[in-house]
Amino acid sequence: MDINERGLVLLGCGKMGSAMLTGWLAQGVRPDAVWVVDPYPSDWLRDLAAQGLRLNVGLPASPAIVLVAVKPQMMAEALPQLVALGNGDTLFLSVAAGTPISYYEGVLGADTPVIRAMPNTPAAVGRGITAIIGNDRASDAHLRAAETLLGAVGQVVRLDDEGQMDAVTAVSGSGPAYVFHLIETLAAAGEAEGLPADLAMALAKATVGGAGQLAEDASDDPAQLRVNVTSPGGTTAAALGVLMDADTGFPALLRRAVKAAADRSRELGQ
Repeated sequence: MDINERGLVLLGCGKMGSAMLTGWLAQGVRPDAVWVVDPYPSDWLRDLAAQGLRLNVGLPASPAIVLVAVKPQMMAEALPQLVALGNGDTLFLSVAAGTPISYYEGVLGADTPVIRAMPNTPAAVGRGITAIIGNDRASDAHLRAAETLLGAVGQVVRLDDEGQMDAVTAVSGSGPAYVFHLIETLAAAGEAEGLPADLAMALAKATVGGAGQLAEDASDDPAQLRVNVTSPGGTTAAALGVLMDADTGFPALLRRAVKAAADRSRELGQ
């Protein structure tokens, strides 16, 4: 699927769309092969328009891919602008949370190839992970094209069915916020034990970032990594006695948190 030949359309280009566009341009997509529809373009987009990017101008007749990256509450207003591109061979790739494939089929036509994706914000530094699922009209070639595009900003996994998307949203889509809050609270706990605020925050950030990298790179699974740094009767064991408590620790707390996010995702999809 030659994007430079047929064109790529971004419907919405906020933080997520901008992160993806940055990755695509770095991988060789030409600015003049990209059309962006955004009522409030950033200065960065305006600068790209000076380099050839098509900003809020007429769209190509049959682009290779349309990336739908508007907020769900804007979808009813924004998506009908692209009805003329439906029921053809243009692939619609959606990163809008809570919007099911059936919605796109209803607006654009049942013969429209649609892939729903759930990325996360570490895409901004090329460390995202995105889950995808396509409709019956989305071929394996479409899925591979989506994987190539989304692979510019991190890992890509395929789902077995769309019903898994709510859980994906709750784990990886919303998950970075849980980690950021962990950093906040870990630093605050360090302050409570007497550390200066800036030092506590530096320690918390580096610890969480480094542990995450180790978890991805190591051959051991996270449970074994935890065991590796836990000496019997030591300081880590004392802390884990609190964090791993079945009723008040991470196990119960994160189950409740992820369920709340998944339930909200289902509500948004109604």
